Amino acid sequence: MLDIFAKCDKDKTAQEAIAQGIYPYFHALESRQDVEVIMEGKRRIMLGSNNYLGLTTHPDIIEASRKALEKYGTGCSGSRFLNGTLELHLELEEELAKFLRKEMVITFSTGFQSNLGIISTLVGPHDYVICDRENHASIYDGCKLSYGKMLRFRHADMEDLERQLQKVPENRGCLIITDGVFSMGGDIANLPEIVRLARQYGAGVMVDDAHGLGVIGEGGRGTASYYGLEDEVDIYMGTFSKSLASLGGYCATSKRIGFYLKHASRPFIFSASMPPACCATALAALRHLEAHPEIVDRLQSISAYARECFHKKGVRIIEAETPIVPIYTYEFYNTLLKAKQAYEAGVYVNPVLPPACAEGECLLRTSYMATHTEALIDEATDILAKVLNANA
Repeated sequence: MLDIFAKCDKDKTAQEAIAQGIYPYFHALESRQDVEVIMEGKRRIMLGSNNYLGLTTHPDIIEASRKALEKYGTGCSGSRFLNGTLELHLELEEELAKFLRKEMVITFSTGFQSNLGIISTLVGPHDYVICDRENHASIYDGCKLSYGKMLRFRHADMEDLERQLQKVPENRGCLIITDGVFSMGGDIANLPEIVRLARQYGAGVMVDDAHGLGVIGEGGRGTASYYGLEDEVDIYMGTFSKSLASLGGYCATSKRIGFYLKHASRPFIFSASMPPACCATALAALRHLEAHPEIVDRLQSISAYARECFHKKGVRIIEAETPIVPIYTYEFYNTLLKAKQAYEAGVYVNPVLPPACAEGECLLRTSYMATHTEALIDEATDILAKVLNANA
């Protein structure tokens, strides 16, 4: 037999990056996830977090987590299907369903697991699933688990989407899946056209709103709300690990679809449920968002300020309307080098490398929180402009 572990020796990219001192991963955080952090002993301005509303450090939300820990203990020790359902889970699902204006919400232990659980259950062996090429990895893995036939359309290309829809036989089911806000580029899906094509061809629509919840739409209700299409999207999927400052995921949908998922989704049935503290944290963050919708406006304002700063300082960015502001760096090793230089100068950003982007289109992904100040943005963009413009 061949050595099954031989593949472990083939890709030397990470080892080469370590040897060159430009390996960008697994930096140890030694403080709270905030706008300023201590990472490996030094202060860094955090421009690489998905903590969009800055709620991971809010005292009321921390207190809600602490109370749940004291009341329910550290874990549920079982799946939602059996002994792992707490009243907190039901409360969170009910309140999130009302917030998203959907009939039903079911929660999963992670956002990644949510996509696995939804897609693998709804897309059967004789069905088709059509994906934007820049969809999140968890969507692709959900498609693989489904045994359905996956088709892909070029990113944001509605003519190509229609071409893929025309390949689906009339006697087959079809689900179109798109990110709402794309996690790397920060752009928003063309949901009106996706919905129009879906209705024309009889397909269902699912939106991964992991980066849309708390970010866009009325009061932070996400991509469908942003376009006024809440009744036209069959399924919203999202996470609690970003705007809602916790861990876990959800599916918001009709009672018909939700009830089926609760009784047929293997990742839901056979995984332990969200721990009590995580559940209470997400619920407290949701209530804070509902009580303070102005926090979404603040997030938009500080993100626009960051884009304006980059423009003034001659840094080329990808234009969007979200708190994700990617900076062009193009080449693989240049991206790693610039990320390292920024880190050493006191700014943490995320390098975006293949396969998360195309060859020659590497980026530094910066992202912003409602709790960033203009002074911090000034400081961080000064540093990044200096790093990026050096030796240009």
